[in-house]
Amino acid sequence: MPADSGYRGRFAPSPTGPLHFGSLVAAVASYADAISNSGEWLVRIEDLDPTREQPGAAELIVESLVRHGMVFSEPVRQSERSGLYGRAMQTLLAADAAYPCSCSRKKLTREAAPGIAGLIYPGTCRRRPAPPGANAVRFKCDSASITYQDEIQGLQHIALGDQIGDFLLRRGDGYFAYQLAVAVDDHAQGITHVLRGTDLLLSTFMQIAVLRKLALEPPRYGHFPVVRGPDGRKLSKQNRSTPLNNKICKNNILNALIYLKHDPPRALKSASLTDIWSWVAQHWTLSKLYAMRSDTDKGYD
Repeated sequence: MPADSGYRGRFAPSPTGPLHFGSLVAAVASYADAISNSGEWLVRIEDLDPTREQPGAAELIVESLVRHGMVFSEPVRQSERSGLYGRAMQTLLAADAAYPCSCSRKKLTREAAPGIAGLIYPGTCRRRPAPPGANAVRFKCDSASITYQDEIQGLQHIALGDQIGDFLLRRGDGYFAYQLAVAVDDHAQGITHVLRGTDLLLSTFMQIAVLRKLALEPPRYGHFPVVRGPDGRKLSKQNRSTPLNNKICKNNILNALIYLKHDPPRALKSASLTDIWSWVAQHWTLSKLYAMRSDTDKGYD
C-alpha cells in the first residue's frame, strides 16, 4: 500500500473479545478510506483497562484482520504508552486546564445530574481543591462550545461544559482515561482521518477539546451508524455478539461493504481477497455513506 498521500487512518479495537461483524464494519470502513486515498492504515490495541481485557483477544483481533487481507505495520498497545499520557496530563494540569478529583462514583451517583454522555460532574473539586493524594484528574471544560465538520454527519456542535461536563483524564484507580489516551495517540501517530461508528461521536468532542488545549491539530472525523442486532442493540462484545468467522473472510468483507452502502459486483464473490480490496480502492467513496445519516443514532444512547 503506497503511503505517499499524507493520509493516515487507524483502527483501534479494545481487546475485550474477538472481532464481531460490527467491529469488522468499522475496520473495513477505515481501511477502505485509507487505501482509496493511497494512504497508510494503522492498528492500535486500546488495552488501557486490564480488568476488561480478555487474555489472547488482541492476538485474535490482529489475526482476523490479517486473515481478511488488511495490510498494516506492527500494532501499538496503549498499555505501553503511559509515559506519553502522563506527560500530556501534566501539561494540562500546568496550564490550569485540568485538576485533581477525589469524588467517588457513589458520591457522583448521588449528586450529579444526568447528561448526554453519562453523569455531569458537579464541579466539587474544581471549586474546592481535592485533598493531597487524589488520583483522578479531570479536564476543565470552559464555556466555549465545540464545533467541527463531520465527514459523514455534517456540522456537529455541542456546549461541552453544559452537556457533558468536566470529564476524566485519569481514573481514581490510576488508569488513564480513554479520551486522553486516544487524543494523545492520534496526534503522536500522525493520524489525519478517523472513521468510526456513531457510538463514539460524543467522544469526538472531548478528544477535540483535549487536543486544542494541548495546542494540537485534531484529525478529520467521520461517523457512520453502528451495526445493530435484531433486538436493536449495538453489536458489541459486551452484548455477547457472535465472533467473526475467519473461514468466510470474503463474504464478511462483501457484507460489510453492503452495510456501508457500497454495492460490490457479484463477480467479487469468486474473486481473491487481493482483487476485492483492489476493487474497494477504486470504488470506495464517503459520499455513499451520506445515505446512512437518517439511520444514525448520533451515539447518544
